[in-house]
Amino acid sequence: MKIQLFKPLLALMAMLGFYADAFAQADSTVIHLWKNGAPGFESRRTEPEKGDKYISNIHNPSITVYLPPKDKANGAAVLVCPGGGHRMLVINSEGREAAQFLNSLGFVAVVLKYRLARDTNSVYKLDVHAPQDAMRAMRLIRNNAKQWGVDTARIGMMGFSAGGEVVDMVAFNTYKQPLKPTDAVDKLNYKPNFVILVYPGPLGVPQKVERDAPPAFLIAANDDVCCSPPIVTLLQKYREAGVPVEAHIFSKGDHAFNMGKRAKLQSLKAWSQRLADWFADNDYFNKQAGK
Repeated sequence: MKIQLFKPLLALMAMLGFYADAFAQADSTVIHLWKNGAPGFESRRTEPEKGDKYISNIHNPSITVYLPPKDKANGAAVLVCPGGGHRMLVINSEGREAAQFLNSLGFVAVVLKYRLARDTNSVYKLDVHAPQDAMRAMRLIRNNAKQWGVDTARIGMMGFSAGGEVVDMVAFNTYKQPLKPTDAVDKLNYKPNFVILVYPGPLGVPQKVERDAPPAFLIAANDDVCCSPPIVTLLQKYREAGVPVEAHIFSKGDHAFNMGKRAKLQSLKAWSQRLADWFADNDYFNKQAGK
């Protein structure tokens, strides 16, 4: 679905809860998380981002919304958190390509640009500002659920590498400092209804997975020294809690195989189909599943 914005439509979008600074990029719409910039850092909101495929210098965090074709829309949504070691965001391979895949299955895909604690001269804290951004993004999805055709009981989070750490901090409440509500959006539920963790980093893994934790899909390569251990740890904690979980650990692949498009191994080229199967087996394609 292509969204082209003209002045009348911009006015309508503002009435529907979009901010006036929303704009379109071909088939997507960008919305800043806070109208006046991130709370406490409003003065930095006009500083330009750096890069294209790899984004840094993020001071005005945002979401990019990709709507699926109307004839494929299934009513579910996924917030995608790209990786990049908290120094940058791998926005193409772990953001746009993930959104394209999710759109092909009928999901509304929302790609998050969160603040980076390890960027050059960063003033942000990893376990504070990145999860604050992700929580706000989840609330914005729920705030705009009606306009985007989203069932509020079927909104998940997907994180790659460092983005997986952000997902963990939000899904398992292992972040340090929640924001005080700044508006009505901040009072909405931010918890995901399911999580997808793709070679997630070790930060944010909880001491214990509670029984109300979201169902999880976990994937990594066994030879990924950094990011296969968190998958194994989470799998065991999920099993102990009795919460639905599916895990895939490939023998080879190391780190950052993204959506598998450029992988040399057949198992990694096809890993996204395992995710599609999980969606199907757990009724996430079913428009009535979350009702």
